[in-house]
Amino acid sequence: MNRRIVECVPNFSEGRDLAKIKQITDAIEAVPGIQLLGVEPGADTHRTVVTFVGSPDAVAEAAFQAIAKAATLIDMSRHQGAHPRMGATDVCPFVPIEGVTMEECVEISRTVGARVGQELGIPVYLYEEAASKPERRNLADIRRGEYEALDKKLRDPAWQPDFGPSKFNARSGATVIGAREFLIAYNITLNSADKQHASDIAFELRELGRMGRAGNTAPYYNRGRKLAYAEGAYPCGSCAIVTRTYEEVRRHCREAHAYDLDALLRANELDPANLIGKNVYRPGKFTHCKSIGWYVAEYQRSQVSINLTNFRLTPPHLVLEAARELASERGLVVTGSEIVGVVPYQALMDAGKFYLRRQGKTVGFPPGDVLKTAVFSMGLSDASPFDIDKKVIGLPVDPPSALVRMPVRAFTDEVSRDTPAPGGGSIAALAGALGAALTSMVANLTYGKEGTEERDPALARIAEASQGLKESLLTAVDADTNAFNAYMEARRLPQGTSEEKAHRLQRMQDGMKIAIEVPWQTAQASFDAMKLAREAAAIGNPNSITDAAVGLQMGYAGVRGAAWNVVINLKDIHDPAYVAEMQERAEKLLAEARKLLDEGSAFIDQRLLEMIRKAQENRARKEERRE
Repeated sequence: MNRRIVECVPNFSEGRDLAKIKQITDAIEAVPGIQLLGVEPGADTHRTVVTFVGSPDAVAEAAFQAIAKAATLIDMSRHQGAHPRMGATDVCPFVPIEGVTMEECVEISRTVGARVGQELGIPVYLYEEAASKPERRNLADIRRGEYEALDKKLRDPAWQPDFGPSKFNARSGATVIGAREFLIAYNITLNSADKQHASDIAFELRELGRMGRAGNTAPYYNRGRKLAYAEGAYPCGSCAIVTRTYEEVRRHCREAHAYDLDALLRANELDPANLIGKNVYRPGKFTHCKSIGWYVAEYQRSQVSINLTNFRLTPPHLVLEAARELASERGLVVTGSEIVGVVPYQALMDAGKFYLRRQGKTVGFPPGDVLKTAVFSMGLSDASPFDIDKKVIGLPVDPPSALVRMPVRAFTDEVSRDTPAPGGGSIAALAGALGAALTSMVANLTYGKEGTEERDPALARIAEASQGLKESLLTAVDADTNAFNAYMEARRLPQGTSEEKAHRLQRMQDGMKIAIEVPWQTAQASFDAMKLAREAAAIGNPNSITDAAVGLQMGYAGVRGAAWNVVINLKDIHDPAYVAEMQERAEKLLAEARKLLDEGSAFIDQRLLEMIRKAQENRARKEERRE
């Protein structure tokens, strides 16, 4: 059964009293099925970001209990901090992680919001995907004016809360609850204590952009003269052009700079139909990016504080590189960066691959190595230690009992005992994984060396593909041992009636097909590993050709061993058509694998003979010169 996981990332307006923060997180952890992933208090921001995951029902309950506890502990009338805020629990988003849709998270946010409003008497606004109105999607729009303007906002008919009383709650303020995609809270640290330095860079990065200026804009853009619209003079915020009409400048921005000026102005609370005397704006470098500058006394440095609302379109490493360029133009240095809360596995993997390519390497390295490259390259441990195991959500982790976690000797001993598993299927998968690993090694050793320029694209592809196969086959080591679970569970079903017997038999047949599918996938993956090993033998470093040769042989062992496991289990299948199909597929794959092994081995043997002959000829020539 697929896991159903929701993430919740409530932000509480308390970052200094650790005892209060502990009471809130205790309330969260008291709910069964909840895993607390992160607690990150900030004294200067006077804010704590908490991250936890669990099933939809468990997360909904834990979120309510946390909001209720915060309401008893935090007095907003006394709160002062650097971060924008409007409530004791300022914002509480629900994020789909695995097996859960966005629509389900929207429903969770509405259910929790209704409870908070009714049971706690706290005004609740819904935002992002749960927003009840388009103008409430953006958190910044809801929070504008912050806690200090909340009393007035609640008296405005346009800002009646979605749940709870339209009455100012001086102690708890208001809470914003919603559903959204994964948000990466990301801070970039500068070698400057000047907040304005960070702000100047933040305005360049963020989607909202900044006021257009002219004149003394380099290196600090904010020192230039502000541009404004006038009758017959409509400046472009992105270049020096001034048009006579708004329509002309709007068309120019679309055609020359590829952005919608109408949307940009509205995002900055300007009406395109009423611009005379109003400031000109230009967009920032990135969409799905919100950023401000602030000073952090704890680090004695300023930071560009960033929220990335879609890391697939705007990844943190690209924002960091842009910030490094902007900082350099201003005579500044980015000393590092930090992730607040957790970061998706894929986001950090993408960053690691980006920097490996920049370093002139392939991306075909073990996932742990790729993640470490990202951590080092982004300076994620600059301000505080970055623990990959704790900070990366979705990190592939083998269960403690997994065979692949065992030392080589212990695993070998386990195989040798008088138990049926782990057996040939697991060993076949391991053989294929080792073959793929050797192929990746050959490609990585060859890539980027003098004279390999034409082969480098192929070598990069081989290294990356081999790593993927290696990971899949390592997973298959344990999957093969567990392949009979469904079959064994079916055997334990009742068989007292004819209906029960028929149901039990069908379930047993389905379970046996699963037990066949696992080694079949191992055989296919091992064959793919063989093809890559053969290619690496042809274009890899000649001194590593025997490594490719062993990789080819190990891949074949994976194919042959897994195919045998497929065939032996076919004897227990009652469906003749299925048996015939799988026999044909297995025979075809084995024939192709045998042909590839024979051809590859002959090629490698011939290359080795040529290498020996050349070495002997070279030695003979040296001897002749010496004489």
